[in-house]
Amino acid sequence: MTVVAEGRRRLMGTGKVSTGTPTRLRSFDPVRLADLEYRAWVAYYLRTWPRFLWASIGLVRAGFGMDWYRTLHGAWLVLRANQLWAPYPDNHPNRARACMRRFYALVRLTYGEPSNPAKAAELEVDWWRVHREVQHNCGTFQDDLVESLVRLYSYLFDEPEEAVRPAAVHRARAMELSDQWVEEGCRPGSPLLPLERAALVRAYAALLAAVHH
Repeated sequence: MTVVAEGRRRLMGTGKVSTGTPTRLRSFDPVRLADLEYRAWVAYYLRTWPRFLWASIGLVRAGFGMDWYRTLHGAWLVLRANQLWAPYPDNHPNRARACMRRFYALVRLTYGEPSNPAKAAELEVDWWRVHREVQHNCGTFQDDLVESLVRLYSYLFDEPEEAVRPAAVHRARAMELSDQWVEEGCRPGSPLLPLERAALVRAYAALLAAVHH
């Protein structure tokens, strides 16, 4: 199947005409996204929410390429979802999921996908849950985290699970390094931080390879 034909297949029902050029959702800078997500993770665990919001604005803009109104709205929704998720053990997963559903609805308004924002939000918050269970030794393992990320990537980008698995493996490794950093007291000069960022670069590079044919 040609690239153009494949693009037309994926965009059927969205009201868009494919030109054979990858959509904005499938054309991004892995290094930029990795750096922004790394900053967001650090801010999350330090509970420095203004820094988290700033990183989130960058992530939404670089990763989704929406106009500035939707970017700012989306970044705020991501911030609120993470604030609602953050408390342990008594957090608010349903409210976090509602925020992410509204976020993915903004993405759908822009690109016509994902087709079901509620499903995307469910998969998003599910990997948060799996990661928390791994982090707190609740009988869930690193392989379970990889699988939850695979399900999310496969749904969002309409790619076979095996195609996006390398990206999920690298991102799960980045989380493992982040968890170790948290366990060691969140030291700002920790040698774990550049390793975490490098794993995120590999994750986004693998994702770009999977979705940018």
